[in-house]
Amino acid sequence: MKTVAFHNLGCKVNSYEMDAMLQELRRHGYEIVAFEEKADIYIVNTCTVTNIADRKSRQMLHKAKKTNPESIVVAVGCYVQSDTEGVRADDAVDLMIGNNKKKDLVAILESYMDGIEEESVIDINHTNEYEEMRLTGTEEHTRAYIKIQDGCNQFCSYCMIPYARGRVRSRRKDDILEEIKGLVQAGYQEFVLTGIHISSYGVDFKKAGTAEDDLLSLMQAIDKIDGVKRLRLGSLEPRIITEEFAKGIGALEHICPHFHLSLQSGCEETLKRMNRHYTPEQFYAGVELLRKTFEHPAITTDVIVGFPGETEEEFEITRAFLEKVRFYEMHVFKYSKRKGTRAAVMEQQIPEPVKTQRSNVLIAMDEKDTTIFREYYLGKEVEVLFEEKKEIGGKEYWIGHTKEYVKVALLDDGQDYANCLVRGMLTQTLNKEALLMERS
Repeated sequence: MKTVAFHNLGCKVNSYEMDAMLQELRRHGYEIVAFEEKADIYIVNTCTVTNIADRKSRQMLHKAKKTNPESIVVAVGCYVQSDTEGVRADDAVDLMIGNNKKKDLVAILESYMDGIEEESVIDINHTNEYEEMRLTGTEEHTRAYIKIQDGCNQFCSYCMIPYARGRVRSRRKDDILEEIKGLVQAGYQEFVLTGIHISSYGVDFKKAGTAEDDLLSLMQAIDKIDGVKRLRLGSLEPRIITEEFAKGIGALEHICPHFHLSLQSGCEETLKRMNRHYTPEQFYAGVELLRKTFEHPAITTDVIVGFPGETEEEFEITRAFLEKVRFYEMHVFKYSKRKGTRAAVMEQQIPEPVKTQRSNVLIAMDEKDTTIFREYYLGKEVEVLFEEKKEIGGKEYWIGHTKEYVKVALLDDGQDYANCLVRGMLTQTLNKEALLMERS
């Protein structure tokens, strides 16, 4: 029996694909061991979203080869796509597999070990068809991420992902529904729709004239599946939030009112340089629609500070916009050059100390807004899906999340609450991360 160790980097799509690859490895008799252990085969599911991600991918590949110089080290995914020649020249890498061949990992690996495939590079090109992978379980035991599409057509000026992942390819609705039905049978209750650009789900179907499915119609079909208790969305393009879309998701029985709308900047001029296809006014209109549809929705976002050309005035416009919106959470990133993108060669690159100062301002705002949002629920009854036990302050608590993704702690009373939906009152703030719950 061959032993396989794996390390996953990057987004939830990568996590989904890693789960699918591990599932196939186990099905074919491979033993999965920890990455720190000596293994016959090491698989690194790489990421290329930033230069730092590239560096981490390289570090993990080299760590694997150092742990066992006789092992087969496999580089898989986005870094392989974005820097093919660099990975090919890396002595630590024995086998390269592109994103569109992850589903064939076991067959490719066995061909390589049998000496049938002598090349170190295995099909790094993209395809126009969605590459079907299907899960019967996940490494996470209470929440299942469901990949519904791949690729992106947006070409933001700072981003390499369209080059690493290719154009939009949507998964057939029937395949998605069958996967979810199987996972319901396996005990999963919460499902998170994920992809590279899920707002684009179905656009390729319409171009081909083969179907009229879009994200809303897919969600409506999932909502009707017996056993689905929660339906959550991954990151959304702000322009998808129309009156029709808000009304449609508001009518879903199992929708979680937790929406990640990727902003990046609150300044229209900065957004233009980023090649983002909306204005701050359009973004805010979408936020208002969601708040009109749901009582107290959790709205989160991403913000990049120090983008090339961002003046003090532009940053102040962004800061004021964020203050106006009042997000539940903001993920604040300092811009870093990404080789191969238009932004990397733009003039007026911002000095690192300025980026740090601007980042600190927004992080402080985020901490304040997050606290305000969470404390709204004190004294209210909520439903929580519990996931795991953790020790906090010397006591054992069950940890879970509300539909709005507010973290909740329940004092361990000897019962097993794993993967259980429990109602109770939120009574106080336990720590910076969680609110304390008392059962109803």
